[in-house]
Parts: sequence; C-alpha cells; structure tokens
Amino acid sequence: GLLLGSEGSGPGPGDGARAHVADKKRKEIDLRFQQGVVMLHAKEYDHALTAFHRVIELAPQMPEAYVNAGFAMLGKGEFQAAADFFDEATNLRRDQINAYFGLALALDGLGNRHGAVEAMRTFLHRASPDDPYRPKAAAAIREWQAALASSRPTHNPPAKP
Repeated sequence: GLLLGSEGSGPGPGDGARAHVADKKRKEIDLRFQQGVVMLHAKEYDHALTAFHRVIELAPQMPEAYVNAGFAMLGKGEFQAAADFFDEATNLRRDQINAYFGLALALDGLGNRHGAVEAMRTFLHRASPDDPYRPKAAAAIREWQAALASSRPTHNPPAKP
C-alpha cells in the first residue's frame, strides 16, 4: 500500500497522516471484529471467517480474532483448522482461556478424547470461579472420561460364539 507521511524523518508534516492511517486501521479492525462476531452468532461461518481473516491480517497479534476464527471452523466441522486457530491464540496469550475451551471441542471432534480432557482441564484451571462456561466444561470432562473408561479394552478374552 501507499505510505502516507515522511517515514523516519522525525516529527513533521507526516505525523497527522500517520495517526489518521492508524486510526482508520483501528476502526476497520473494530468494525470487522464486530461483523465477525455477529456472523458467528448467526451461524454464518464463512462470512465470519472472512471478517476474522481480515482482522488477523490487520492485527496479527490479536488472540481473540484467532479464537473466533476457531469457533467459526468448529461450526463448519473443520476440527483440525479450528484446533490450529485455538493453538495460535494460546501461543499469543497463554491466558486466552476461551481458546482452551474451543481447543477441547476441536480435539474431541478429531477423536482425541485425552487431549480434549486435558485442554478442558486447563480451561477450568484458568477460568474465574464465576465463569459461565464452568458447568459446561465440567460436564464435558465427565462425559469424555466416561467414554474413555468404557472404551478401554478389558482383559477378558472374547466369548466363544
């Protein structure tokens, strides 16, 4: 893109233009982020992804954009892509707790119940006591642990027909 102002020449006539560009960028990030959230709630996952991809392009260090892109991928049933977005969010901010919740759902979708339980435990460990998703997280862990327990091979030989 075109650079406005005189880069690297100290204070000067370009400062106002640079501030204007930064302000426009921040406004676009906010607008796109809000559009993405609305589309996510409307289950318009492709539109949500378009918005969040633009946010990530403009603000690559914003973990919330990766989390929401992850939830859009979950909505599409694309569990590996979702897991990658959630993973990136936690790389950017270790305490991005909703990313652990999403990662748990993505890992479960991939058939990785052990990983799902671990990610959900991390969510519970880091979530505030009044987090509204705590009961859902605890229920998911109980369900996944029960499924893991029932799928363990027993040591009894198969019955003869």
